[in-house]
Amino acid sequence: MNIKKFVKQATAVTFTTALLVGGGTSAFAKGKDTQSYNEDYGFSHITRSDMLKIPEQQNDERFKAPQFDASKIKNIASAKGYDEFGNLIDVDVWDSWPLQNADGTVANYKGYEVVFALAGDPKRGWDTFIHLFYKKIGDNSIDAWKSAGRVFKDSDKNVPNDPILNKQAEEWSGSATLTSDGKVRLFYTNRQGWDPAHGFFGKQTLTTAQVNLSEPDASTLKVDGVEDFKSIFDGDGKIYQNVDQSFGGGDYSDNHTLRDPHYVEDNGHKYLVFESNTGTETGYQGEDAFNNKAFYGGNKKFFEDEREKLLAGPKKSLATLANGSLGIIELNDDYSLKTVMKPLIASNLVTDEIERANVFQKNGKWYLFTDSRGSKMTIDGIGAEDVYMLGYISDSLTGPYKPLNGSGLVLSMDLDPKDVTWTYSHFAIPQADSDNVVITSYMTNRGLYPEHRSTFAPSFVVNIKGSKTSIVKDSILEQGQLTIK
Repeated sequence: MNIKKFVKQATAVTFTTALLVGGGTSAFAKGKDTQSYNEDYGFSHITRSDMLKIPEQQNDERFKAPQFDASKIKNIASAKGYDEFGNLIDVDVWDSWPLQNADGTVANYKGYEVVFALAGDPKRGWDTFIHLFYKKIGDNSIDAWKSAGRVFKDSDKNVPNDPILNKQAEEWSGSATLTSDGKVRLFYTNRQGWDPAHGFFGKQTLTTAQVNLSEPDASTLKVDGVEDFKSIFDGDGKIYQNVDQSFGGGDYSDNHTLRDPHYVEDNGHKYLVFESNTGTETGYQGEDAFNNKAFYGGNKKFFEDEREKLLAGPKKSLATLANGSLGIIELNDDYSLKTVMKPLIASNLVTDEIERANVFQKNGKWYLFTDSRGSKMTIDGIGAEDVYMLGYISDSLTGPYKPLNGSGLVLSMDLDPKDVTWTYSHFAIPQADSDNVVITSYMTNRGLYPEHRSTFAPSFVVNIKGSKTSIVKDSILEQGQLTIK
């Protein structure tokens, strides 16, 4: 038996009993604290101490997302799809990611820049599939973007001997790389349907395929089918929570995540970094998490005060389930699973959801970014309309990671979600031979307006200098622009 694990389980029972018998957190004040411990599980953490610095920083011009002129925002004219009756319609376009080189810079695919994006019918939230957009390099106007339509046909998922892929209902976010031999390799999230009565709980699986493209003429790209289409990873339970752990017991209050695979290479090795939740051996959710000093940061007094406040506060139940993480797995050369590795960073007691994993190397340092919503956080001073891109720095891909700007805050946005210029899914794209990165995102939430579709937001520029970042003043670019000179 793992004695350390047994002791923690036993203290969790004692802790819960103390709450029931002692009438809440006062049970700690009456005697010596014997429940607390300090266990980081061998990786970095987004601590409560760091996150509590954000409310004081988020209105600083270095971090506040630019304001955009709603009158200048355009839909993506080429973004078309079909409604449930087969009629051609304008679709919403939200999470997007460029075809990238192995170092994260935007790839040149035969003179084109290529973007994959989620798109669908504004009236059907479950209509969520990956479309391919492209434009000639050099023309950055939003009207330059053409669409090759959906990447996958509905029948593509019916590959032999892959029952997970066969049951796919939606396609969620990911990444794409241009391989050394000129192939387009896509990684994305297979999301199954939600139908608990029949055993479907929205299972998420990291998935990959080679996307074949052709050029029918000098100004057109066409999807010519896919190959090597397969599931990679759906959670092992011990290092990363799986869907059965989240919902198998019939309680659907958890926020299970295993998605947004981002491809990266390091020293000849292939990896996926992805949104996830910690498993039973890497700092799991539950009452015991309140006792772990590693999740709080700060000194002893901060830990004791913050724990007591959290246990007595309105966000206790949310914190109990909060075990978000940015995970990493190593891939074989054929993009199948090689090794399940410990997370790069986790957000226990802070939030259950840190999205759009993104990592690249610049000037000898590794930069890790993620997006998150204040509405799913447990931090005083952070509101329901606050949206963030957080960032971390390390000397190596696998960490340890330290927060950029002292707290992790890189971008903040707090508009009303019904505002036309509301943005989310911010994504940092490194630029060759530059300390600047281009930030892309989508603008306008789905299905809110008859005339406005979710669309590429105007991009803008963030400068990185070591462990400090700042938004470059007056750096607003075209909608969907990926690169700057």
